[in-house]
This record gives sequence, structure tokens and C-alpha cells, in this order.
Amino acid sequence: MKAFSEEKKRIVKYLKRAGFVRSERVINAFLKVPREEFVRPEYRKHAYDDTPLPIGCGQTISAIHMVLMMCEYLDLKPGHNVLEVGTGSGYHAAVIAELITSEDGKIKGHVYTIERIPELAKFAIENLKRTRYDDRITVIIGDGTLGYPEKAPYDRICVTAAGPDVPKPLLEQLKNGGKLLIPIGAQFYWQELYLIEKDLEGKIKKKNLGGVAFVPLIGKYGWNVEG
Repeated sequence: MKAFSEEKKRIVKYLKRAGFVRSERVINAFLKVPREEFVRPEYRKHAYDDTPLPIGCGQTISAIHMVLMMCEYLDLKPGHNVLEVGTGSGYHAAVIAELITSEDGKIKGHVYTIERIPELAKFAIENLKRTRYDDRITVIIGDGTLGYPEKAPYDRICVTAAGPDVPKPLLEQLKNGGKLLIPIGAQFYWQELYLIEKDLEGKIKKKNLGGVAFVPLIGKYGWNVEG
């Protein structure tokens, strides 16, 4: 594991220098989560390359800088109740789990993460159990654009796939004073990352954070399977 330790230090220096990450809390969360445990075996040696990697079923684990940037924009706090749409391998949820847990471990939030592809959900569940994040993360198989009303409202909602607009159920399940992060735009190629904030009175404010590239958000309030 020494090689991975050195790789982590190298990528942190790069991310800081490039201005992708500034928060020490986010950096510490990244350092705690073993990304090598959330990639397919054949890509393990590339775990700390700052690039998306295939995880099967036409999906990818996001580039490191994107995961950390999204965590910074969400401003995650210990005790937060979080909904993630697009579990993938479970890596992003694990980083979020670190950020919603206090340093002494006495305050623990929870991540409810939805994956539409059963094979990937199984992969994520195995990864999270092996790395001992399964006490703070629940994986649900289903249509993420419908959210998960059973555990709403959420302090934060993170969508890791790009839709044509913000799914209405997600806005409804966002707590007043909460934040939602989602890529919006074309099904492929050009999209923009939006930070959606709901004030204490329930009014919505949208902020464009710039261009990104994500896989399509499939579902009733996203893109259909046929595209």
C-alpha cells in the first residue's frame, strides 16, 4: 500500500496546485478513502490517475478532481442526511460519508445512494462493505430521478449523471436551506454543473459552475433508456 500512499500525496499536490481543491476537510476525506478498492482489478494500478475509469455496464468512476470539487461545492457537514443519484462503484458516496462524520466519530450522517443498474449496485455494496462504509451508506436499486422519499428531506443531494433539467422529485425532497448539485445539458458531450440552493422559505436559486462531461441521467425525469 506504500505505493498508493505516495500516489495520494502526488495527486493532492497536483490538485492543490491546479486549484481544484482548497478545503483541508475534503483533502483529508480523500486521503482516508482507498480509491483502489472502488475500481475494477484491471484498473487498480491507475486508481490515482486523475481520470474517469471504466467500472462496467458503460459507466465510469469520476475523475478525482471532479469528485472533490463536487464535495466542496456541496459544503458537507457532520450529521447531514444526503441523497446521491448514481452510485457507480460507491467511491463518491464513501468520500461523502467521511465528510458527514465528525472527526471523533460521534456524529454520523447517512448517505442514501441510488443505482439503476443491479450489477453496479452489487459491486458498490461489496466495495462499501469491504471498506467498512456500509454503516453510513445505504445502496438502493431504482430510478434515481424519483429520489428516495422514504428518507427525505435531505440536507444535500448529489447527482453524478447529466439530465436535461433538475428532476422535480429531487427539488421536492431537498430540505429548505439545502443544496443540490447536478450536471445539466445535452445527453452527451456538453453539459454544465449547477448548484441549486433552496432557501429557508423554499425559494430556488441556481448557479452555473461551468462545463463538465458526465454519463446520461436515465429515468422518468431524465433521459429515456433508448436515448
